[in-house]
Amino acid sequence: MLKILTIKDEARVPPTKFDMELNQAVKESLQDQFEGKLNPDIGVFLVVTEVLNVGEGKIIPEDGAIYYPAEFRVMIFKPEINEVMLGEVVDITEFGAFTRIGPIDALVHVSQIMDDKIAYDGKNAVFTGKKTGYRLKEGDIIRTRVVGVSLGKGRNKISLTMRQPFLGALDWVEKEKKLSDKREKKKK
Repeated sequence: MLKILTIKDEARVPPTKFDMELNQAVKESLQDQFEGKLNPDIGVFLVVTEVLNVGEGKIIPEDGAIYYPAEFRVMIFKPEINEVMLGEVVDITEFGAFTRIGPIDALVHVSQIMDDKIAYDGKNAVFTGKKTGYRLKEGDIIRTRVVGVSLGKGRNKISLTMRQPFLGALDWVEKEKKLSDKREKKKK
């Protein structure tokens, strides 16, 4: 889930930014400090959007920078349990499909790919459903549901499932919708 948060923290502005306008120097310093970093409690910091307030700076001995207390807004990404999201399959292995959701890679375990027996083709990096013929390969865009999130302490694990109605590779979802529509028309 994407969120915009207001945060209060300290910005370390190095001497190379002293000739800049203060808010711009603080914003660039905060971008260097936060963007692309993961905080297990908050999520992945994507972008510092604006600096709201900058306090009086202080100098610490033996450090040429000035430290400014700042209040700023940041956009973060943190997947939440049961959230449905789109992702791109970036790697197929014997035990599942690694999928990029936002800035993080997550795993769809082989047992969570589809309600069908699956054949794994290691040479071509493809999973194929034996009854349905559905194929999952690198580059496929998929709709998934988040079933597990564990961030921090060097190990980030996000577990996904596609074993629910209208989840899976987008071409599968389209086929399911068409079949569902046909069934509804027959009932009428």
